[in-house]
Amino acid sequence: MEIPRHWRLKKQRYGLVGEVCPHCDAKIFPPRDVCPNCGDEAKDLYTFSGKGEVYSFTTVYEAPAGYDANAPYTVALVKLEEGPMLTAQLTDVDNGKVEIGMPVEMVTRKMRNDGDERGLIVYGYKFRPQNFVPAK
Repeated sequence: MEIPRHWRLKKQRYGLVGEVCPHCDAKIFPPRDVCPNCGDEAKDLYTFSGKGEVYSFTTVYEAPAGYDANAPYTVALVKLEEGPMLTAQLTDVDNGKVEIGMPVEMVTRKMRNDGDERGLIVYGYKFRPQNFVPAK
C-alpha cells in the first residue's frame, strides 16, 4: 500500500471511525459519504465503540503473500454494537476457541510490513475476546 493511501485510512484503521447519517441516523462503516440506508449524503464522522460479536468466522491456513507469517489465523465477520458488520482478523484467541456470538473488542495491531525490514509497518484494527486477560 502506498503511504498517502495509508494516511488517508488512518482514522478508519486506528480508531474505527465511520460516519452517521444525519437523515436516518444509520451508522456507516467503512465511511462512504452516501448512506446505504436512505441514499442521502452522510459525512458526519462517528467513532464506533469497538465492541461487537462474532457473526461468522473461518480459519485461514494458506495465507496470501505478505500474511503467510501469521498463518493459521482466524478471520471473522464482526457485528458491531452500533449495527454495521465488518471483516477483521481475530487475535489473542486460539483458532479452535472461537464461537459465533462471542463478544469481541477492537484493538490496534501490526498487520504486516510493506517491503523489506526498512519498509512501512502497517497497523490496523483486529478484534480480541472482550475481557481478555494476557498470560503472565
